[in-house]
Amino acid sequence: MTQSSKKSSKQRYFWLLLILLGAGGGAKYFWPTTVAEVKAPVQTVATALVVQRDFPLLLEATGSTIAANIVDIRPQVTNVVAKVHIKEGQKVNAGEVLVTLDDRADRANYEKAKALADDAQRQFQRAQELLRQQFVAQGAVDTAQANAMSAQAGARAALAALSYDTIRSPITGRAGIISVFPGALVQPGNTVSTTTTATTTTAQGAMMTITQLDPINVQFTVPESALPILFAAQQSGNTPTISFQLSDGKKREGKVFVIDNQVDQAIGAVKVKAVLSNADHSMIPGQFVRLQVKAGILKDALVIPSQAVVSNTRGDQVYVVDAENVVTLKPVKVQTQGQGFAVITGVNAGDKVVVEGKQNLRPNSKVREAEVKPEAKTDVKPEAKAEAQK
Repeated sequence: MTQSSKKSSKQRYFWLLLILLGAGGGAKYFWPTTVAEVKAPVQTVATALVVQRDFPLLLEATGSTIAANIVDIRPQVTNVVAKVHIKEGQKVNAGEVLVTLDDRADRANYEKAKALADDAQRQFQRAQELLRQQFVAQGAVDTAQANAMSAQAGARAALAALSYDTIRSPITGRAGIISVFPGALVQPGNTVSTTTTATTTTAQGAMMTITQLDPINVQFTVPESALPILFAAQQSGNTPTISFQLSDGKKREGKVFVIDNQVDQAIGAVKVKAVLSNADHSMIPGQFVRLQVKAGILKDALVIPSQAVVSNTRGDQVYVVDAENVVTLKPVKVQTQGQGFAVITGVNAGDKVVVEGKQNLRPNSKVREAEVKPEAKTDVKPEAKAEAQK
């Protein structure tokens, strides 16, 4: 290849390269290849302010009503019922006669024993008189005294046996179903049963049950974690109180009077009893109740909705929104919860925390407030609405 041809070839390559560079520059000018920086989407959340206020310590529990006193009326001797003095469901007072048994034999035995005791006492007094006149020795007087004391003991035993024929109520309360009637044969026993044959009916065990209804007790269980709250309230002199409603809509209130001395390890809970007035006898033992236990008030507590608390293996945390609408994950300590709110430490009053929309949040994410839906228009006046909310 000659020198001139080589020079011509280099020139062609130069011009080709120049054309390609120019085409590339034009393409870059008309079709920019710069990709805009991708930004994370702004998440919509609902927030609430950390409020500093007094917070009532409330515990939710379930339990049942139980009688303060309940007594099964049972006979102490085998005998025949002579008369039933009360009706089923009747209110009875302590000491009131419920049932009398056939006491003819027992009364006769008592009268006989009483006569022997009176005679023995007269013999003892006569022996003392003869001793003063020195007609008998001291030994005769001692024997007469022993006979008199023995006869008096026999009379007292006969009187006790006679008293078993009159059955009285040991407490004030309401009588339940009566399982005996005049003419029935009753006998002592712990097993409640009634046997009827062609010729006789025998009742063994409880003839009726007397239940004290006023006051009445409520027994319920609280978790083991609630014990410090209850004990702190008792030690401070503020007796924990309970409140609940039955189907009639009336509110009942009572006071806690005993906390069991051991925890049921099977359920991790402890039994608690409260007492309340039941003057109208509208409550009876065995009713199921859902109640609230008020164990005091936390003064100047930091309160947020319970939904704002994020619980995981690292503990309890909340998302706090700053003035630039950027969230920060802060660790907190939950002191207590109730009624949809939690008392926490680790934040300041007035801080804004995320309540809804925190599932996909990450620390340092940008957020925006959810729009608050306007309330539906009504014809209710503000005063009436405020009264209804109370």
